[in-house]
Amino acid sequence: MSPVAQSLNILQGEVEVQMGWLLPTISLLSSKLEKIKIALKHCKPLVEAIQVGIQNRFGEMLRDPESVAAAILIPKFKTAWIKDDAILKIGLDYIKEQLEDPSISADAGSGSSDEGDFFHILKSSNKTPSATKQFDSYLAYSTDDIKILKTFPVVLKLSIKLNTPLPASAACERLFSIAGLIFSPKRARLAADTFENQLMLRMNRNFNFST
Repeated sequence: MSPVAQSLNILQGEVEVQMGWLLPTISLLSSKLEKIKIALKHCKPLVEAIQVGIQNRFGEMLRDPESVAAAILIPKFKTAWIKDDAILKIGLDYIKEQLEDPSISADAGSGSSDEGDFFHILKSSNKTPSATKQFDSYLAYSTDDIKILKTFPVVLKLSIKLNTPLPASAACERLFSIAGLIFSPKRARLAADTFENQLMLRMNRNFNFST
């Protein structure tokens, strides 16, 4: 059951994990379970039950355009995790449709320093590639470093939009658990501001704020 444990550890992480990690992790987990099942004798029903559970819980998400697009917009995965051409088309079509949205493409590459420049629109129109070209260049880029998204501002903006949610609720549940320890029956009259400040300090106690 090592693949299951590894998948849970990945999705419950809080560092460098976004919504786009969900489908590649689930897809790879399903593939590994299928390979493991061949050699099993006694635990095969357990693996089959896990596979059925994964399909029941995440089957619809594997064809959800936003979820597929979120994974494609993570440089670590792009389209390498997709084996089904129909699923690939769903994700690519959604991304291209979103890139045509003016709210995504407009001013994606302009910074606050350009606002005082009367001719900044000429500068951006001459030097900034179109949204579609940026996306094609992103897919052709060989590295999987998340920092490459800064090279493609339109793709970065859409990636942030789709990958803001976490793939698991572990971080939220941990926050509620710690809040329960602070807001105990003997401290039930804490003011809201005091409670919020204590929770923030408790959650960030490992950080050094002296510098």
